[in-house]
Amino acid sequence: MSAKQRVDQQPGFVLHSYPYRETSLIVEVFSRDHGRVGLVAKGARRPASQLRGVLMAFQPLFIDWSGGGEMKTLIRAEWQGGQPLLGGQALLCAYYANELLMRLMPREDAHPRLYAAYGEALRALAAGDSQEVVLRRFELALLQELGYGLLLETDADDAPVRGDTRYAYIIERGPISLEGFDAAGDEFATVTGKTLLDMAAGDFRDPETLAQSKALMRRLIQHYLGGQQLQSRRVFTELFAFPGDLS
Repeated sequence: MSAKQRVDQQPGFVLHSYPYRETSLIVEVFSRDHGRVGLVAKGARRPASQLRGVLMAFQPLFIDWSGGGEMKTLIRAEWQGGQPLLGGQALLCAYYANELLMRLMPREDAHPRLYAAYGEALRALAAGDSQEVVLRRFELALLQELGYGLLLETDADDAPVRGDTRYAYIIERGPISLEGFDAAGDEFATVTGKTLLDMAAGDFRDPETLAQSKALMRRLIQHYLGGQQLQSRRVFTELFAFPGDLS
């Protein structure tokens, strides 16, 4: 992007913001066509700024910016509407999703399907859908779009997954049948073939599927975070028994 190039009316969400100098903000946004973008919102903290009250997380925006460096200049943000405000555990689940995007998604790497999955997750949380199911579906979409997609329908040797078989899930390789395989201890996540097939179908109605997928996704996400600790985990464990990956 050249120094003079401008982007107008780009759909996006605020992922994170923090004060910059006396009256401005640094705003990290997740845009539909440009991925995660860092913006300087000049004067956004002034009482008379048109940006005050608009740069809210979890609300769909139309965003204009310009610039060619790592940090662009925010020109305008307009609320799209249609998204109820989140509260309680749903709000903290959404913060968890934002933190994953901030930690795992590089800047200016477009992921329109992940953008759609994120918007759907916010709508589902606002509608009161099962928070565990919402998070599992979002985590699967996140890892898939970032190139870390799970093998769910075939095993590590490219054989079809069998619903009546137990597997050890080897990170960066995939599921391996436990028949004749020693997976004792905590080195591997173990799941049934049914759980893997349910995850592939997005079907989390079975409580065993929900429990096993939660344990598997927790292990995978911690691996890709490279040991980074999530702030949302600390907040949730202090306030609630977290329904998703952070428990």
